[in-house]
Amino acid sequence: MRGIRKFGVFTAAAALTAACTSGGSPGAPTASAAPAAAGIHAIKHVVVIMQENRSFDSYFGTYPGADGIPAGVCVPDPAHGGCVKPFHDSNDRNTGGPHGATNATADVNGGAMSGFVAQAEGGRKGCTDPNNPACSTGTATTDVMGYHDGSDLPNYWAYAKNYVLQDHMFEPNASWSLPAHLFLVSEWSAYCTQHDNPSSCTNALQNPGLPPDFRSGRKKAVQPAGPPIYAWTDLTYLLHKDQVPWGYYVMTGSEPDCEDATALTCSPVRQNAKTPGIWNPLPYFDTVKADHQEGNIQSLDAFYSAARSGTLPAVSWISPAGQVSEHPPGLVSAGQSYTTNLIDTIMKGPDWDSTAIFLTWDDWGGFYDHLTPRSVDANGYGLRVPGLVISPYAKQGYIDHQTLSFDAFDKFIEDDFLHGERLDPATDGRPDPRPDVRENASQLGDLSSDFDFTQKPRAPLLLPVDPRTDLVAPH
Repeated sequence: MRGIRKFGVFTAAAALTAACTSGGSPGAPTASAAPAAAGIHAIKHVVVIMQENRSFDSYFGTYPGADGIPAGVCVPDPAHGGCVKPFHDSNDRNTGGPHGATNATADVNGGAMSGFVAQAEGGRKGCTDPNNPACSTGTATTDVMGYHDGSDLPNYWAYAKNYVLQDHMFEPNASWSLPAHLFLVSEWSAYCTQHDNPSSCTNALQNPGLPPDFRSGRKKAVQPAGPPIYAWTDLTYLLHKDQVPWGYYVMTGSEPDCEDATALTCSPVRQNAKTPGIWNPLPYFDTVKADHQEGNIQSLDAFYSAARSGTLPAVSWISPAGQVSEHPPGLVSAGQSYTTNLIDTIMKGPDWDSTAIFLTWDDWGGFYDHLTPRSVDANGYGLRVPGLVISPYAKQGYIDHQTLSFDAFDKFIEDDFLHGERLDPATDGRPDPRPDVRENASQLGDLSSDFDFTQKPRAPLLLPVDPRTDLVAPH
């Protein structure tokens, strides 16, 4: 086993997280008495940590007991002939493949799950807009059939062993990052023509209203000159109406993609809590502006402070910066260290005993997954991604086989804090023409089954931010 620091690849992640690790509690809280609150309401704080671009099989395809890579898989390789079998890839830096709606359809290939290599090889080389999911990273070879294991991902696998691993978590949409983040906070991806008029919105999976910096190469939707219009109803509208505090925390740094042709050398696009975009869509929502909730969109430093002081809001969403997002070509090790630091900070804080952490990845990133996506409506589900539940009430070593999607996060939040109220055009006071109420899909499982609320809250599992792994640093 080789330590990451030995190769010097942890420097960037350490620089980004060092400021957040200082001043933490010197010790970990111990298990406490059983909660007075009953059932789901023992959870006072939900934290959704969203990472980038990994399939379930690429991270947990060999995890014992999970619905992982089946024997005999070999995906056609049209460029070289024959086929490519899944292989252990110990490289810290991966490239992945194109991951737009058309790529998702081709990867799935009618349920054969056989298009991954062809799509990666067919990605346009030297693309001028890597944020366009029709593009790949421009490398000569593909690693979409590669997978990591517990020697590469010791902390992620430790969370699975000690808490809950979800092996049927699907991204809510068969498309790329922006729709995934829109579904995360609003259960829909739409294109609107009028502010404050939800009825002006139409279903738009691949091309919702786009931030101005990301319109290059996208010609399927006519975009307005200014910022996009997100007039449909999002979850913060219901939270604000019921006086439920929330926060959306954005890590200062670069966005998970950049605008140069090659991701290794491009000038990054800077982001912070005041820069709306693909990974920070809430500032564009009319509801957020009308309710004067822009101040709830804050820096990641504010989240660390709240976690340490025991002042976490009821609902937190966390968006990473590029270097720690795990979005290719970001390092796997940097992402794992960043998420571990987040989770350790929560565990050391006063709110741990009443918190549920949901960790997932926004889309499959072009990486192989063997499981055919479930169909709930015209928008999805998309391909399978990893999902973890980390909480003092989470079942230990439990593998959740329910069909899940990011819709389940909103369903849990609504059941916990909003008395089961849904983002339903018939009842939420702002009717929009969304195709359905995603939280009520018959296929969707219930995250409350991942918990045992009769147990005393378990003591935290603090892990090293810089674990020893078998990952090989890039040259």
